[in-house]
Amino acid sequence: VVASVDAGGLALAIEQSFGNCPQYIHLRHVRRVTASPASTSRFDGLDDEARLAVARADTFFVASAAPAGVDVSHRGGPPGFVGIDGDTLTIPDYKGNRYFNTLGNLVANPRAALLFVDFERGDLLGLAGTTEIIWSGAEVGAHPGAERLWRVRVERGWRRNGSVPLRWS
Repeated sequence: VVASVDAGGLALAIEQSFGNCPQYIHLRHVRRVTASPASTSRFDGLDDEARLAVARADTFFVASAAPAGVDVSHRGGPPGFVGIDGDTLTIPDYKGNRYFNTLGNLVANPRAALLFVDFERGDLLGLAGTTEIIWSGAEVGAHPGAERLWRVRVERGWRRNGSVPLRWS
């Protein structure tokens, strides 16, 4: 919960927290830059710029709904680990913390929002859509290390280029 906001930032009151599997948390060096005010552009499905951003990504964040609120988790892999086919993303689900918060939420409510950060340029890409989980089969076996797959049919998205005042390398 956001407890307070002032010119110096914001304070959060943490109600729940759990550890993430460090396997695909990529260490980065951070530096502050002056970000220019960015306008938000919106689009339906995936446009070419969104596909390129997803194809380069080694990390994204997923929000899923739970009965008691919203869960936001990290997903990572080697660069380009998210498959793209038209407006559908396929995400290999690797061994993690074994809590299954995200997948459990998606079984109960298949809506998800994804946030991709371009760490070098400070761009943000948000995507929203409907998910399905592929629990087993040859398609899962075609992704080395994946224990299952999940798909997001992207319905809409937005971007804010250069809006984050940090850059990571």
